[in-house]
Amino acid sequence: MTSMLTDLLVASVSLTIPVLVAANGELVSERAGVLNMSVEGMMLTGAFAGVVGATSTGSPVAGVLCGLAAGIVLGAVQALLSVTLRANQIVTGIALTTLAIAATTFGARLLLADRGVSVPGFDRLAVPVLSDIPVVGPALFAQTGLAYALVGVVVVLALLTSRRTGWGLAIDAAGEDATKADWAGVPVRRVRWLAVVGVGALSGLAGTQLALSEVHTFTDNMTAGIGYLAVVAVIAGRWKAVPVMVASLVFGVAQALQFTLPALGVDVPFALLVMLPYVLALLAVGGLVTHSRPPSALTVPFVRAGA
Repeated sequence: MTSMLTDLLVASVSLTIPVLVAANGELVSERAGVLNMSVEGMMLTGAFAGVVGATSTGSPVAGVLCGLAAGIVLGAVQALLSVTLRANQIVTGIALTTLAIAATTFGARLLLADRGVSVPGFDRLAVPVLSDIPVVGPALFAQTGLAYALVGVVVVLALLTSRRTGWGLAIDAAGEDATKADWAGVPVRRVRWLAVVGVGALSGLAGTQLALSEVHTFTDNMTAGIGYLAVVAVIAGRWKAVPVMVASLVFGVAQALQFTLPALGVDVPFALLVMLPYVLALLAVGGLVTHSRPPSALTVPFVRAGA
């Protein structure tokens, strides 16, 4: 039983990390007033670019850089559409995700189908002593180097964009009342551009983590809705860093149950286990966070007075 619990925790933490990384990028963007329904597409593009980069060079580090670059490019396209051109944020996000699904499927057929080689990825690094702690040790202290690095990035991002910092106050000002923030000297468009490009960067890294640390391959639509779970985690976390982390963990556990409950001999239809994360997402959006208040200017394009 202890072994099964350990396996559940290991799978939960591994599946939480991509959601957590993408959700924290999306948290900053939504606080700045931009909703990105393209997180799924950014993650998928990052996973594809990461695998192509790793297989082409033989280096997983090069794969990470390719995934990061791909996410930044898609983030810049989203920022151009939603911030500069003031297009509908939801429509453009869904359109970009659809494009990413089609482009990566075609790209995989073109670039990956005939390689016939394993994808260079990251091995797990066990922290001496700590990884030997019963149950929780393997889950928390036997992750890949990329996973440790991404958790560090999330912590640093949370500190830098805290509401107690100048950056955090500028982000919140842009998301609460962009016009007044502009009058106060906050460069609203720049803040929003950086926030959206940041989502792209973190989502690309999240997709790369999934591809190079967990499955060591790329398959069509391999993110399977994880990007949308990241968006919901921000809503369920009420636009606050720590609750967003908790929501990400809940979704990670829900995904891990797909693999561990059958191993425990629990007779639950697999289709129900696949549905579980998205049922939780619907509950979060539909009723569990009715008392939360999103940023006032979320999804509202910024138009400078007199422009």
